[in-house]
Amino acid sequence: MKRILICLSVAFLLGGCTSEYDMPVIPTDPEEPEIPDTPEEPEKPDEPVIPTDTLPFPARYMVARMDISVDGGKEITSKRKEDYLDCTIKIESDTAVWNYEGRGRIRGRGNSTWLWYEKKPYRIKLDEKAEILGLAAEKDWVLLANYRDPTHLMNTFVFEMGAGLDIPYPNHSRYVEVTINGDYKGLYQLTEQVEQGKNRVNIDKKKGWLLSLDVDDGPQESPAADDNFWSKTYFMPVCVKSPEAEDYATPATLINDAYDALGDLEKIIRKHDYEALSKVCDIPVMIDYLLIQELIYNVELSAPRSIFIHKDKGDNAKWTFGPLWDFDAGFDFDWSHMYTGHNYFANFRKTVLGTDPARHISDYTYTPSFFTDMWKDKTFVSEVKARWKAIKPRIMTEFWPEAKRYAEAAADAMERDAMRWPIDKHYATEIGRMESWLERRTAYMDIIVNKYPAGN
Repeated sequence: MKRILICLSVAFLLGGCTSEYDMPVIPTDPEEPEIPDTPEEPEKPDEPVIPTDTLPFPARYMVARMDISVDGGKEITSKRKEDYLDCTIKIESDTAVWNYEGRGRIRGRGNSTWLWYEKKPYRIKLDEKAEILGLAAEKDWVLLANYRDPTHLMNTFVFEMGAGLDIPYPNHSRYVEVTINGDYKGLYQLTEQVEQGKNRVNIDKKKGWLLSLDVDDGPQESPAADDNFWSKTYFMPVCVKSPEAEDYATPATLINDAYDALGDLEKIIRKHDYEALSKVCDIPVMIDYLLIQELIYNVELSAPRSIFIHKDKGDNAKWTFGPLWDFDAGFDFDWSHMYTGHNYFANFRKTVLGTDPARHISDYTYTPSFFTDMWKDKTFVSEVKARWKAIKPRIMTEFWPEAKRYAEAAADAMERDAMRWPIDKHYATEIGRMESWLERRTAYMDIIVNKYPAGN
């Protein structure tokens, strides 16, 4: 009965929460868009056949229970690789075939999320590869605390959108209530570690490239690291995630080779040569990736942070943007209270790529031109506009309803998490505000995209 009442309450709040926003005028000075009614949710394909007929939601939405017992009851106080702690991990699911118990190691993870907030994120490395909650077998897994995000849905929404648009190697969401050494830690989002692997970013271990464009992992914030560099043309901070030096044919040249490989791509983008770019980069994925970043107003693109790009071995292999990662800095997060606040959704009229990306007419004029120079090309801009036209109807009818199902299934767990980590926001209210913001943001993006200058 408690689950039914809470779910009804969440459904009422999700459907009914709206708010007014300040609306600063952008350079194009468009009229306020009329927000259309949200169509009914489309039907979803059937779940794989597993014995879950009695579950109130399909298995992937259900919240599992994860109990981690660190050897000797040690406290997890570090995120350094050398400070992994041995542990036993037990997962209990309402889907019996997903139950798991095994040995592994655990440490902290993240940058601001580890340093600033009480509820900590973790990284787990199993001793043996294993399927976890129906996800493909691997050793490395991530527990996202989502403490800053009062909805618990920001990463999930983008993961679902990326998967729906077929951006390669999407992360998946599984929600778990975590207990460590008998201490209830709350609701976490379990997902894959972004890494090279058969069931992750499936590129060659020795000759493929997986690069992270990230200030924190780059030479400015991690000058002592031997796996990073400043890029040749756009001077972006880059960290080589794969290959690792010991796997590379000539370890001494790893950084120089990565520098040159990315530099070749940068040179083409700098010339905004569409035909040349189409031979070395998956342009449709690049467009989808950047449209998602703008849709959710992910300001991390401007740093940049948590931006991945990869390329397999072979002369015909192309650079591909993704996987998508880390989105609790989007949705108009209030950075003036970044250490303590959970404030989002105040304004849907800001841009990170810009109303005129090629000229950096944006709230973030210093976003690397690596992401905006192609707007100087008319073919690229034409494809952006056509792709947005195809994506727009799916945002509130397909991708958002899919993310919201996780919230409906996790209502009880969200309530328990709120008791464990009380903040000045209620998850149901914030999910309603997120839905309202996305509706307005989608309509506003339609104006922006349609008015992009045509290019040359």
